[in-house]
Amino acid sequence: MKKSAFYFFTTMQLPVIDMFYSLQGEGRNTGMAAYFIRLSGCNVGCDFCDEKRAWSVNNSPMLSISQIMDEVLKTKTKNVVITGGEPTLYDLTELTNELKANNIDTFLETSGVNDICGNFTWITLSPKKKKQPKKENLQKADELKIVIETKEDFLFADQMRLLTNPNCLYYLQPEYSNKEKTLQLIIDYIKQNPIWRLSLQTHKMINIK
Repeated sequence: MKKSAFYFFTTMQLPVIDMFYSLQGEGRNTGMAAYFIRLSGCNVGCDFCDEKRAWSVNNSPMLSISQIMDEVLKTKTKNVVITGGEPTLYDLTELTNELKANNIDTFLETSGVNDICGNFTWITLSPKKKKQPKKENLQKADELKIVIETKEDFLFADQMRLLTNPNCLYYLQPEYSNKEKTLQLIIDYIKQNPIWRLSLQTHKMINIK
């Protein structure tokens, strides 16, 4: 497979800044127990990102697939969420195949700007205006999650929605630091456009990782 300009390492090792067992806090799978694997490296760099520490790979240990699996299998999890940073900087085929072989469902959280390489149960695509996703990735999304900062973001949300597949679910999520201002706007918009659903960062509200 041809490597992109942002493909830093082989699939034998991945830069992992964080791994932890918790509950999914956002979108369709809110409340689901899941083991989170946060990879470093990002080629989008959103201003409102709450994981800017994951933008650089410099401070992240390089872990083999077997090292990652050792940690996952210490838990009772049946679900793994691969997030970032931007996890699609890397070919995740080897990792996701290993998870599948252990009867673990794999969930990807991505902006959709790079090729998606891996065997995923569920793809959450959260596109950003500053660097928009590939159209083919919009077609792969199981759920579309748009972060809302201003009224202008609703237009972007619907532009992205029209490019997805017919079975995709659609979520609007207030940018957390500005949620008091945007939450009512989102509620009003969903009432007028009920194809959308509300997503909240419940993990932050109940103060879990």
